Amino acid sequence: MDLPSFLWLWKIAAWSMGLSLTAYCTLGLSGLWMRWGRSHPTAPLWLRPLHLTIGITLVLLVLLLLSIGIVGTLGQYGSLGHSWHLGAGLIVVALVLSSAATGLNVGRRPWVRPLHLSINGVLFAGFLWVSWTGWAVVQKYLPGSTL
Repeated sequence: MDLPSFLWLWKIAAWSMGLSLTAYCTLGLSGLWMRWGRSHPTAPLWLRPLHLTIGITLVLLVLLLLSIGIVGTLGQYGSLGHSWHLGAGLIVVALVLSSAATGLNVGRRPWVRPLHLSINGVLFAGFLWVSWTGWAVVQKYLPGSTL
């Protein structure tokens, strides 16, 4: 593909990644607050809907990042699989989707809660890995990069 510079696409990806990490941290905090709220009747009623809304936002951001990665890599190289970033990204997408699926079932199936929490713990490592490999990929696209 002979397309113009993909710098605008990487800017969207950088913002999306930053927002994804912010959403993940916010979900962690609101999840802890909901856990505390189970034993305290004064927990706000808006907390669970907020948690679900941020979770949906995280899913959409991660799917946006996946599509940007695929389009950008195909546009730049004509094929996929040029770094560890693809594998890291696919694992993060799978973990986010798994977290969302288990999270939606926590209320109906209480045994799912520990699984949901475990997936989110592994997702932390996944975000670290995808951030590290993504930084290496971004260096290839920046003008004047030495990588």
